[in-house]
Amino acid sequence: MLQILSITTPIFILIGLGFFAVRFEVVSREQIRGLGSFVITFALPALVIKALSNNHFQEVMNWQYLLAYCVGSLAVYLFGLVFALKLRREPLDTGAITALGMAVSNSGFVGYPIVAMLLGPAAAIGLALNMLVENLLIIPLSLILAEAGRQQGSTAKVLRETAKRLAKTPLIIAMLVGLLLSLLEARLPAIPDKVVDMLASASAPVALFVIGGSLYGLKLNGLFAELRMIAVGKLILHPLAVFLLFSLLPNVDPVLMVAGVMFASSPMLSIYPIFGQRFGVEGRCAAALLFTTVMSFFTISLLIGVMKPHL
Repeated sequence: MLQILSITTPIFILIGLGFFAVRFEVVSREQIRGLGSFVITFALPALVIKALSNNHFQEVMNWQYLLAYCVGSLAVYLFGLVFALKLRREPLDTGAITALGMAVSNSGFVGYPIVAMLLGPAAAIGLALNMLVENLLIIPLSLILAEAGRQQGSTAKVLRETAKRLAKTPLIIAMLVGLLLSLLEARLPAIPDKVVDMLASASAPVALFVIGGSLYGLKLNGLFAELRMIAVGKLILHPLAVFLLFSLLPNVDPVLMVAGVMFASSPMLSIYPIFGQRFGVEGRCAAALLFTTVMSFFTISLLIGVMKPHL
């Protein structure tokens, strides 16, 4: 148990530092947003480039990992959508956002630091592959369905806007650069490589600090009944679905299987309330983010104990 806590406790201490830094006005919300922009724009892309370029293309493009994580995430997304539409009687736009909260992890800000402490270099490869699934499938699918529910804009328009956004995303650009370097078996020159290495090393602690700062001020607002199912979907059903998919595939690398399950066990992405804002459910999304992040300390600690025998 102490070994498990030695992995999870530092992670949540850093989140707590960010929370109390904003609470006691050591750091402002604007500064937290600036740090978040630094992580998304520079630190995580550097980490992805480093991870991909330092491994052979065949090792990076692990199709078993992609298949298990993709199908598992999609299955949980569809479950969340059916739950929202049929049981909660939500309209399609908000139902699509509810399902998004169950199926997309905070792979960069929470998942990566935890998996890196548990598994080391395999975490960065898992992060890059997760970004492909999340940014090219689950998030665009959610936005398309949500926009269709509002009947604003054609599907083609939503696809074009999503493609433009993705084309400008630093993480997507970093993935393409890293994959190209891996395919060509090329390495960055010494000085750029050192810069990338320095930026990559800053990604995990700064990301966790940003998560903590972003959580300050969020309130549950008596939404426990609604939040409970989103949290169950994200923290239990998502990692379970990914684990089951890995279990069905032959000759799976156990390290990558544990990485995929642990990434899936992370709370939803930190910009979840921003997606909800467009469709009028930002309050519920913010409350879900807070509740799920707090509960993830317990579920992730438990899951590490369950998954360790698979290593």
